[in-house]
Amino acid sequence: MRDSYSMQTGCLKNGLSESFKFVSEKTMTDNNPPLTAQKQSSCSLSVRKISYTVSERVGPWWDLSSYRRKWTRQILNEVTLHVDSGQIMGILGNSGSGKTTLLDAVAGRIGKTGTLTGEVFVNGRKIKQDQFQECFSYVLQSDSLLSYLTVEETLTFTAQLALRRHSAQAIRKKVDGVMAELSLTHVARSVIGGRIFPGISGGERRRVSIASQLLQDPKVILLDEPTTGLDSMTANQIVVLLAELAKRDRIVIVTIHQPRSELFRVFSRIAIMSCGELVFCGQPEEMVDFFSSCGYECPEYCNPFDIYVDLTSVDTRCSEREAATYRRMHDITSAYQSSEIYQNIVRRIDESYQLPDKSIIPFKSKESPNCVSKLGVLLRRTVRNLSRDRMGVLMRLSQNLIYGLFVAFFVMNLDSDVTKGAVQDRIGIIYQCVGASPYTGMLNAVALFPALRAIADQESKDGLYQRWQMFLAYIIHIFPFSIISVFIFTSFLYWTVGMNPDPWRFMCFTAVIMVPHITGELLTLVLLGVIQDPNMVNSGVALLNIAGIMVGSGFLRSTHHMPVLFQWLSYLTFQKYGCELLIVTEFHGLNFTCSLPGGSPEACLIKDGDLVIEQGYPGALSRYTQDFILLYAFLPALVLLGIISFKIRDYLVRR
Repeated sequence: MRDSYSMQTGCLKNGLSESFKFVSEKTMTDNNPPLTAQKQSSCSLSVRKISYTVSERVGPWWDLSSYRRKWTRQILNEVTLHVDSGQIMGILGNSGSGKTTLLDAVAGRIGKTGTLTGEVFVNGRKIKQDQFQECFSYVLQSDSLLSYLTVEETLTFTAQLALRRHSAQAIRKKVDGVMAELSLTHVARSVIGGRIFPGISGGERRRVSIASQLLQDPKVILLDEPTTGLDSMTANQIVVLLAELAKRDRIVIVTIHQPRSELFRVFSRIAIMSCGELVFCGQPEEMVDFFSSCGYECPEYCNPFDIYVDLTSVDTRCSEREAATYRRMHDITSAYQSSEIYQNIVRRIDESYQLPDKSIIPFKSKESPNCVSKLGVLLRRTVRNLSRDRMGVLMRLSQNLIYGLFVAFFVMNLDSDVTKGAVQDRIGIIYQCVGASPYTGMLNAVALFPALRAIADQESKDGLYQRWQMFLAYIIHIFPFSIISVFIFTSFLYWTVGMNPDPWRFMCFTAVIMVPHITGELLTLVLLGVIQDPNMVNSGVALLNIAGIMVGSGFLRSTHHMPVLFQWLSYLTFQKYGCELLIVTEFHGLNFTCSLPGGSPEACLIKDGDLVIEQGYPGALSRYTQDFILLYAFLPALVLLGIISFKIRDYLVRR
C-alpha cells in the first residue's frame, strides 16, 4: 500500500530537501517552550475531546417511507488540541474533513441541530455558552463588507459599534493603529468595491475583515479559509501577516487549503484532519518526523503539506480504494494517539486547568454603546453606503415615474363623458396605483437588503448589535426615498391624465399611494428575516399582493357580495382601505356627462361620482378618516412584525 501511494505521488524519494529539514534548536525552543514557560503565557486555548454528530433524513421529503428514517453522521470525533499565545496553528484537510465545523465548535457557533460534546478551555477555565462571543474573534471565509465605504470608514463604523464609549479621538487612534498593523494605511481612502465596480484587491479585503476583528483586541482569532480566492503570493502574504499578529501575544488558528511550502516554518503548529478526526497535531518538524516514523517519508522537492493531506484523505471513487485509504488514515490516527506528541498535548491541557492560580479569561473589549447609539451608527453607515450608489439612487427615485409614464401614455387624458370610459379609466388608474406600488418597494428591498442582512448576520455573531437593529436602520433610511419617489410619481401622473383638479385631493392621493409602496418594501423585509432565498420572497410578496387585490380592493368583486370569510379577510388587507380612500378622493362630488347617440341622456345611469361610491363601496364617505388611520396603521404593524421576524432569525441561526 505504501509503495502504491509513493508511485501515485510521482515524486522523487531521495530524502527531504534542505528547505524542509529541521530548523535550529533556537526555533524549536521558541515553538515548544517548557511547561514552566507555558504556565506564564498570557493566554492558552485547550480543546478537549470535541465531538459533533447530526441526524439526517435518509430520503427526500416526497418519499415518506424513507423520509421518516434518520441516520447519524459523525462530523467531529474527539478532537483534542492545545495552543499558546504567540503561536499560529494551521488546520489542514480535504473538503469535508471537519475543519470549519471544528472552528465553529471552538467559537461556540454550532447550532442546536446536532449533538456537541467536549470542552473548550481558555487559560485553564472552561468557557461557558454566553462567553464564547466575548472571547473569540471569527473571520469567515467570505468577506461581508459594504462596497461603497472606504477602508477607513468601514473600520471607523465598526469601532463606533464596538467602542462607542471611547472618544472620537481614541477611536481614530485605534483605527489608525489597526490599519498600520495590517498594512492598510496606503488604501485608507480607497473604497472597498465589489463585482460591479473595482475597489481594493482581494488580499486587502481579507485584511480589512481581519482588521475589523482586531478592533476589540481579541486574544484568540479564528479564520476560516482566509486565503480562498487569492493567488499563491497573496495567500502567502496573508498567512505571514497572521503569524506576525500571533507573535504579538495572540493565538491565531486558521483553516487553509494547499499552503505553499514556504509556509512550512511560518506555522507554529500543524493540525491535519480527515473524516472528522485529528490525524496529527504538532510542530511542522514533528509532523515530518512522525510521518517518516510511520513509513511515509516526504519525497524531495515536494510540498509536505500536500503529501500528508493526500496521504490522510479517504478516496471514495470506489469501495476498494475507500476501504484501503480509510484503513491507512485510521492506522496513522492510532499511531498519533499513541505517540509522545499527543501525550504531551494531553499533559499540557491537564496542567493548564489544574493550576490553582489560573489566569483570567482575556475577553474582548466590551465597551459597546447603548441601543440608541448603535441604531444611529447603523443608520449613518447605511445612508452613506447607499447614497454613493448613484445609479441605485436614480433608479429608486425614478422607478415609479417610469411606471407612471406607461400609465399616462396608455390613458392619455381622462374624459368626463361616461360613454367614453370616464368611470372605467379612473378606476383603472386607481387599480394600477394600488396594485403596482408594492412591487417597486419589493424590488428595492430585494436588491439592497440581502447584502446588509449578510453583514448583520456576521456582526451580530460578533456581538456588535442585534439583527433587528439593522432592520430598523434600513427602514428609517427608506422613508425619504419613498416619499420623494411617490411624490414625483403622483405629481406627474395625477396632473398629466387630468384627475380631480383639487390640490387637497392631490395631497390625499399622494398620501394614500405612499402606504402601498412602503408596505411592499416592509413586507419584503419581514419575509427576508425568516426566508433566506430572495427569489422565494419575491414570489411570496407577489402572491400576497395579488390576494390582497382580489379580496380587498373590490375591483374583481364587490366586497359586500363576497362570502363572509372573504369579507372578514378583506379587513386584513391594506388594499381595502387604500382603494376606498382613492375612490372617494377621486369620485366624491364629480359630475359626469353622457353623449349617447339619439339624444337620450336618461339612458346614462351614472351621473355623478357619489353614485359610483355608493354602488361599489357603501358607506365609504363616512369612513374616510377611519380608513386613513387604519391604512397607516399597517406601517407600525409591519415594523413590529419585522422586529419579531428578525428575532426569529436569531433563533433559527443559533439552531
